Amino acid sequence: MESDVGAAGQIRRLFLRNECKSFFLHQFPAIYFLLPAIPQARDNTGQFRTFHVMLDDRRKCPPNRRLDSWKEIAAYFGRDERTVKRWEKERGLPIRRLPGARGGVYAFTDDLASWMETRSSGKPNPSSASLPVRQPQKAEVSESANPGVADSARSAERSADLTRRPARLERSTGEQGRRVGFLAVSVLVAAALTIALFVLVGRNHVLASRTATTNPGLKAAKVHQPNPKAQDLYLQGRYYWNKRTPADLNKALAYFQQAIAVDPEYAQAYVGLADCYNLLREYAVVPESEAYPKAIAAAKKAVELDDSLADAHNSLAFGTFYWLFDTTTAEREFRRAVSLNPECSLAHHWYATFLMALGRNQEAQQQIEIAQRLDSSSRSILADKGLIFYHSGRVDEAVSLLKELIEAEPSFMSPHRYLAEIYFELHRYPEYLTQATEAARLSKDEVELAILGDGARGFRSGGSQMMLESILRDEKRFYAEGRVSAYRLARTYSSLGHQREAITYLRIALDRRDSGLSGLLLDFPLLKLHDDPSYRELIAQVGLPSPKGS
Repeated sequence: MESDVGAAGQIRRLFLRNECKSFFLHQFPAIYFLLPAIPQARDNTGQFRTFHVMLDDRRKCPPNRRLDSWKEIAAYFGRDERTVKRWEKERGLPIRRLPGARGGVYAFTDDLASWMETRSSGKPNPSSASLPVRQPQKAEVSESANPGVADSARSAERSADLTRRPARLERSTGEQGRRVGFLAVSVLVAAALTIALFVLVGRNHVLASRTATTNPGLKAAKVHQPNPKAQDLYLQGRYYWNKRTPADLNKALAYFQQAIAVDPEYAQAYVGLADCYNLLREYAVVPESEAYPKAIAAAKKAVELDDSLADAHNSLAFGTFYWLFDTTTAEREFRRAVSLNPECSLAHHWYATFLMALGRNQEAQQQIEIAQRLDSSSRSILADKGLIFYHSGRVDEAVSLLKELIEAEPSFMSPHRYLAEIYFELHRYPEYLTQATEAARLSKDEVELAILGDGARGFRSGGSQMMLESILRDEKRFYAEGRVSAYRLARTYSSLGHQREAITYLRIALDRRDSGLSGLLLDFPLLKLHDDPSYRELIAQVGLPSPKGS
């Protein structure tokens, strides 16, 4: 017969596997501790489970993955954050750090697995790698070993029954006490679950009431419960989306599309799809005329499915500004996103870059600081923080931060691209060519590589003037083939001092909704045009404020 602790342990396991586990533990933390502990193996440090057991679990995971926070690293080991932080300090756990005063941490699973192999290289203690075995009573061993002896024992037990009754009564009382205790625990758990159910129902009722109050005339929408498989596909998509490389963004796109196929009502999957298209035109060779309309359509579908989803409004704001040039609507959507979920780091991040494009640098710095505080391990937030620093006049800090980020993450494209822009403005052309070429290589942009190659040869033979002329010659050729934007030509013409041609190509860019126009106030090659009435007219049409001093 199983002990009461074993039966309670089964209830504990069922409780911990419940989908509402986190809710119950937050609302009724005492429940967890009322249940008897499940016996677990300990290693020689007193911690539950050995490194050998953990290694077996880790080997079942996908090959080398990046873990982007202390929380993810702790989850990988099945420990708390304080424990893994102590391991880094005392045992050399291989943790990496992003640059900056508030730089986050990250680690690769292969490094962690190798570390565990090293830590567990000695022979393990067999008793610590398995659950403790309850030793049977001597009477049970005798009975199984010799039935005859067992019969004699039972006869003797019956003959001495009168003398043993007090002891049996005592054991019976103990067993009854344990059963009563177990019953009490069961009643407590049942009561807690019932209370929690009422709380959940009450919360849903309040939420429905708020929705009806906020949107009079609308019935409270039923909350969609996404398909678990669709959720898994979405999470895999987000993992690759966060890597921000052409190949990974295409993998993410495929996962989001699969999630939608499994659950067409899953709003979050449409957000992922929109975010992929928003970035594919930057990190991969996908035409803006294809990427942005698809992004906006997916974001609108997400809002339609769940208007309370902050991510959906954030994605819609992004496309609305960079493709439709609707500054007013974009800001309203960004504000809606951060009000719906103040903890959404991506909403604060994209709102910051939007504010930077409008020249509202102080607000942009505030928003990017919030974004970094919410997601300290995000390299894209760090890169954009460097760019915001630069446009806020903090040039040395910007260059230092971007260089540190490149040193830590040399395959990440954004800091190379941003440094190229900064070096061009500072007339440091050799460094500009180096960083721009690396950004083109990482994005696999063959056209850009060809243009920069000719530009480098021009610089070596005739300095910056010959470099710009070589670049313009290639740009005009690729523009005729539809492979370079009109905005790109406008920048080069302006750099060479050809203002009339620059305005002409800017007008063409506006007709074609070139997203580069969002940088009209920031783009250094266009500064020479700020006093031109035609340029000011273009700025107004894009929805940007007038340049300072005009």
